Amino acid sequence: MVLEIGTKALEFSLEDQDGKEVTLASLAGKWTVLYFYPKDDTPGCTLEAVEFTKLLPAFAKVGAQVLGVSGDTPESHCDFQTKHKLKVRLLSDPGKKMMTEYGAFKKKLLYGKSFLGIVRSTVLIDPKGVVRHYWPAVKAQGHAQEVLERIGELRS
Repeated sequence: MVLEIGTKALEFSLEDQDGKEVTLASLAGKWTVLYFYPKDDTPGCTLEAVEFTKLLPAFAKVGAQVLGVSGDTPESHCDFQTKHKLKVRLLSDPGKKMMTEYGAFKKKLLYGKSFLGIVRSTVLIDPKGVVRHYWPAVKAQGHAQEVLERIGELRS
C-alpha cells in the first residue's frame, strides 16, 4: 500500500496507552501527525518520541496533534511514557492491521535477510481527514522538527 497525497486517510480504530479508543473520525478538526515506530523503549524510537514531546507546544500552536503508533500493548506504552516522561499519545496496533494499511508494516531488508517489520514512517493528515504529506522512511533525529515545518508550509 502506498499512501497518496490528496486522498482520504484510511479509517482506523486503535486503543491508546490508557485503553481509550481512537479513530480517525475522532481526530477530525485538527492536523494529525501519525508517526509509526518499531518498538517502545528502543534508542531510535525513544529519541523520536522525546523530540515530538518537546515540540508538542509548537504543534499545538499550529493546530496539530501528534500520535505514535506501534505494535506494542497499551501497558507497554504506559511504561514507555512514564520512563521517558513522554506526552505524545501512543496507539497500539498489535495485529498490525492499521500499520499494514498505512504502509508502515511491510517487507524489510537487513544484512541481506528479508523479513516483515515496522518501517519508521509518518503520515500528515489535514483537519478534513485528507493525507497531505507522507514520509515513507525517516530517520528519528530531527524528524519532529521536519514535520512541524511541513505543517507550517501547508498552512500558509
